[in-house]
Amino acid sequence: MATIRARGGDSGARPATVALDDGQQATRAGGGGAAWGGVSIAVVSAATFGTSGTFGTSLLDDGWTPATAVLARIGLAVLIVTVPAVLALRGRWGLLRRSAWMAVAYGLVGVAGCQVFYFYAISQMPVGVALLIEYTGSILVVAWLWLRHGQRPRWLTIAGAAAAVGGLALMVVIGGSAEATSTASAGISPAGLLWAALAAVSMAVYFVLSAATAKPAGAGPPQAAPDEQSLPPIALAWAGLCVGTVALGVLQAVHALPFGASASDVTLMRHQVPPIVPIAGIALLSTVLGYSTGIVAARRLGAKLASFIGMAEILFAVIYAWILLGQLPSATQFAGGALILAGVSLVKIDES
Repeated sequence: MATIRARGGDSGARPATVALDDGQQATRAGGGGAAWGGVSIAVVSAATFGTSGTFGTSLLDDGWTPATAVLARIGLAVLIVTVPAVLALRGRWGLLRRSAWMAVAYGLVGVAGCQVFYFYAISQMPVGVALLIEYTGSILVVAWLWLRHGQRPRWLTIAGAAAAVGGLALMVVIGGSAEATSTASAGISPAGLLWAALAAVSMAVYFVLSAATAKPAGAGPPQAAPDEQSLPPIALAWAGLCVGTVALGVLQAVHALPFGASASDVTLMRHQVPPIVPIAGIALLSTVLGYSTGIVAARRLGAKLASFIGMAEILFAVIYAWILLGQLPSATQFAGGALILAGVSLVKIDES
């Protein structure tokens, strides 16, 4: 997901699945174990996405352009995940053909679009404001489920959304970096708001598509669709990363996006290392593991709950900056983190 720049220099029963009208799944386990397993996987996804700030900042501070850093990130991720994806699809390549539209949309919007829109947003507005707008994608997921499937949000979800967004505001705008404080009164251009809004839409699409499954024609009623009839998560992540890599490569080849890279050592956690080190870290952790576990979590929990848990990415990014860079969070940020956790808990209770 979005790279957050660091501050300061630097064995139970198989759960039954219910396929929704557009292929989205909401998992309902016979007990609570499977659901909490999905929550754990969603937290792992947020934790791995949260490492992108630590690794990405080392590249951006050394002259890499955002688009080139993202291209290196997802391009290497494609190489890492190709063999597991091919093994997962062995004998089931028809699933990929039937899911081609999903893979293209996932790659263009959920992978490449979300990154590019976010970076354009932060070029024209404070980082904290851009993050706050981007993470309202969770609210867009709730709106989509209401408009598309008639799932009107109940008061617990509304309260949870309000608490989570309030917590985000405390963490990334009010209690955030000195940059956010110094630019709080700076003008925010309409173009910046547009880019941030597009990033929010892209994030919502990412979660909706991650929760979706492609059921072959004639496979029976949605309630009976087994996991073997859905595109494996690792395969969807691989296909989306391939599409995103090609899209970003073409955009940079035609100079629609600036290309910039350096072979010189970069500073990572106060050490000078070759650039391949942060590239490998961001490709393996916040891309391969982040996207793959995010798809698994969304399919188990549904797009709504998974998107709210995804807000924990901000918490982990702050924690990493604290542990690795010595950037102690402010009391306001601690309060914001507590509000985010409270909001996610309310949504989880509403989903139970």
